[in-house]
Amino acid sequence: MTAGLSMMGDNIEHVITYWVLWEVFQSPWLVGFQVISHWLPFLLFSVLFGGLAEKYDCRRIIQIAQGLFAFVSLSWGLLFLTGTLEMWSACVLLVLHGCAGALWGPAEQLMLHDFAEPAELPSAVRLNATFKSLGVLAGPVVGSVLLLLLGPTWGILANIVFYLPMTLLMLRTPFTGHSRSGFVRRERVSILDTPRVLRTVGGDKVLVGMIALAGLIAVCVGASLQVAMPNFAEVLGAGEEGGLGYGALLFANGVGGVVGGFLLEATGILKVDVRGAVIAAVLFGLTSLIVATTTSYPVALIALVIGGVANLAATAIGQALVQLRAPEDQRGRVVGVYSMIGSGMRTGNGITIAWLGALLGVSGAVAVGGLALVVGALLIGVLIALQTRRGATA
Repeated sequence: MTAGLSMMGDNIEHVITYWVLWEVFQSPWLVGFQVISHWLPFLLFSVLFGGLAEKYDCRRIIQIAQGLFAFVSLSWGLLFLTGTLEMWSACVLLVLHGCAGALWGPAEQLMLHDFAEPAELPSAVRLNATFKSLGVLAGPVVGSVLLLLLGPTWGILANIVFYLPMTLLMLRTPFTGHSRSGFVRRERVSILDTPRVLRTVGGDKVLVGMIALAGLIAVCVGASLQVAMPNFAEVLGAGEEGGLGYGALLFANGVGGVVGGFLLEATGILKVDVRGAVIAAVLFGLTSLIVATTTSYPVALIALVIGGVANLAATAIGQALVQLRAPEDQRGRVVGVYSMIGSGMRTGNGITIAWLGALLGVSGAVAVGGLALVVGALLIGVLIALQTRRGATA
């Protein structure tokens, strides 16, 4: 629940600051930098931050991350209040916000591993992802209300409140992220740990396959559905309904992750194994392809909801498998690699959709990404199955 509130605060900040930045600067370059600054820290620093989570008390790392989120919101508010916002200061705050998210992720995942027994870990990961999806879904709504009622300055300052619950929870819990294992890494943490971690876990084909699947989802689809939604609304004839048709598409895209998380938890319809992750990824690719090619508004809505369920299932299953199979003495760094690939590679998705969009149009670019995800996920599933069978017969 506290993770959901923090994620809501993250998205509220996007709603308010992105609106102000466009009003002040009217800069397409800055719009692109907003996306890059959010995901590039995941790509560059996730393994380093995972190593820090192995070495230090995860409660304190999470508090530092939440404090950094709050500091950025406070800084935005002061710049808005004094009328001193400039391009360089906006870029610095956008980068700091992205770094806070990258720092938070690995430590939070190790805390989940500490909270839950191994048999319960998949449920813990899934419910955590579900509540964070709920935060993503509620963020734009709450952010719009704050912007309307309080204005950008007091709205962004009020946003600081949503980072307090997780900060306070870390004062109350006795878990450190290492309580269950009792292992704390002592060796020096380096930003160059990534190749070494990949080499040491390379023998586990399931673990490597789940990392590769996360990267495939990030590059092929990533955030392209959200940024392409205005185009889809126009194609589907929903662009002239006072914004309601467009809003429903955005809502459908987010609600699938929330409803789907609870349904998957209640039914257990997808097992936490390679097959479940591949099926979910293929379904996500197919629904993305349908959304990009259909001319039926109801079909697009249904596909977006199902796609939200599939996306959450694929990422939650992959995350759980990575945590369960990661060597105990490298769990933080392996989770960092997963975060680096699964989140950081969304930077590449922005590049691919821009390039393919120029050639095929936005809908065509999303369709190609969805198809590539289907083919790539099936290929990963086949390769893992062949490697597993070969290892069993050896």
